[in-house]
Amino acid sequence: MWIGWIEFDLLLGDVRSLKEKRSVLRPLIAELSRRTEAAAAEVGEHDLHRRSVVGVSVVAAGSSHVRDVLDRAERLVADHPELTLLSAHRGLHSSDD
Repeated sequence: MWIGWIEFDLLLGDVRSLKEKRSVLRPLIAELSRRTEAAAAEVGEHDLHRRSVVGVSVVAAGSSHVRDVLDRAERLVADHPELTLLSAHRGLHSSDD
């Protein structure tokens, strides 16, 4: 079994409040979950209205499937014009580790 994760450090566009931040992040997180069939959530920078860290994690039988899911998630985030992807950090572990 393989476990993979990716964290996206995001700069949000024209967002002036935490309420506006949620209105940008909620659809993004729902789309990540739906299109990658992985778990997605805001995992950092909760109190800053123009910054966020969003994480995606997946468990699968093969490492290639985990990599494909993480690649798909990164492309999806990068394609959103209302935010800037500052960085992406990922990890991949085998249950044998």
